[in-house]
Amino acid sequence: MPEPKIASFPAIRGALKFYQIASIITGVMLLLLCAEMVLKYTPIRLELFLGGSGGFLWFADVVEGPEGLESTGDGVNLSLGILIVHGWFYVVYLFACFRMWSMMRWRFPRFILLALGGVIPLLSFFMETRVARDVKAYLARREATDPTGSATQNPATEGAR
Repeated sequence: MPEPKIASFPAIRGALKFYQIASIITGVMLLLLCAEMVLKYTPIRLELFLGGSGGFLWFADVVEGPEGLESTGDGVNLSLGILIVHGWFYVVYLFACFRMWSMMRWRFPRFILLALGGVIPLLSFFMETRVARDVKAYLARREATDPTGSATQNPATEGAR
């Protein structure tokens, strides 16, 4: 598999920073989503609301209705907001994963593992640490062996990359 070109290292560093930020935000939102699901779908049956009749932040009961679980609260449903924000930010996280994966020219199973970080609780934190360590070590190693960026490549194969 071809390696990234030294000229792309600044872009890789930017992609790594974007991936790290997206990974942490997605991980936090996923943990909040898991907490919200535990509150709603276990016998606790609560949802978090902002404003309304219960005050600034309050929990409202969730009851079984004719169309499934229904909330009894009024105001802004923060539980639903967490769900929506995590869903949309997961798309941003997937973009960050794809960008990192394509710039580093990793194999496809690594992209799948990166993408799973947004749906398996805590995995994004572990992946963020590992990816950052691996990428920084790779960039440092490549720059140490070829600090000028004049890699000895065959000019005939350069256009094929």
